[in-house]
Amino acid sequence: MTTQTSSPITQTRQLLADPAMTESTPGSEFAQAAALGGSDDVTVTFRAYLPTAFPLFAERPRYTVRQLMKMATVRDGDASYIHEPRPRANRRELSGTTFDTTPEAQFQLELAEARLTDIGVSLPVPPGLLDQPRLLASFIDYRLLVRFGTTENQVLLRGSEDGTVPGLLELPDLRRITTERDPSELLTSAAALVEETGGSCDGIVAHTAVYWRAVETGLLGRLAEAGVRIARTRMIPKNQVLLGDFRAATTFLDPGVAALKLRRGAAPDGSDLLEASSRMGLAVHLPQHFVLLEQEGAG
Repeated sequence: MTTQTSSPITQTRQLLADPAMTESTPGSEFAQAAALGGSDDVTVTFRAYLPTAFPLFAERPRYTVRQLMKMATVRDGDASYIHEPRPRANRRELSGTTFDTTPEAQFQLELAEARLTDIGVSLPVPPGLLDQPRLLASFIDYRLLVRFGTTENQVLLRGSEDGTVPGLLELPDLRRITTERDPSELLTSAAALVEETGGSCDGIVAHTAVYWRAVETGLLGRLAEAGVRIARTRMIPKNQVLLGDFRAATTFLDPGVAALKLRRGAAPDGSDLLEASSRMGLAVHLPQHFVLLEQEGAG
């Protein structure tokens, strides 16, 4: 344990017993540090991406948007990647039967930079919770981190507040289908359109209501047989479905920089505040590998 002075009246303690979380959880690491922190602010740093530690990921097959992507461990700094935009003029929407007549024959190649940013979530600490280390650990692992996952879905779909992370729903080269029908009725047609640019439709992001309609009709099982995973989230409207070749088109960047913090008296009501943050970035290689299916006039 190391102690450093962060201000004349506040100390920040860091416990680095298991910063990569190979044998412990973020909650258990933080509960140990909080027990030693007295009335001071407490910070525990990790060499990991905190949302991946949510315990129930191992017990139920519910995918997040991030889990549809490929992930890469990177250094803490801007990351170079290959971006392949379509030329603005003479765009080919459908593929012919030779390579020269496919859309990807026109793709350009350029070197781009993906920037990193910190995302996270905070929760007020219920009175008495800090006196119960096991309950505090469970609160962090099961409640704080699940809220972090919701925030992560929002960032990946709509972009980060600072503009560093592009939102998949707002990509300039995103292809769009507007329909009067229920989007769940057109999923296979939209999946085929994804593949007109040379990708393989391997993922879908849909509202929970759309997901469970697919369960009811049996479509979910047929999509799984075809290798398509569905991430269900309330962060996308019920009238929209995003389909794409997520693993080819995107890379989620993880520099392994994260922290849990206890800030004394920082909540709006004057109570203590728990904060979780992780650094991340998103490289979008092929934005045209995504199709947004939207039902007109529905929300």
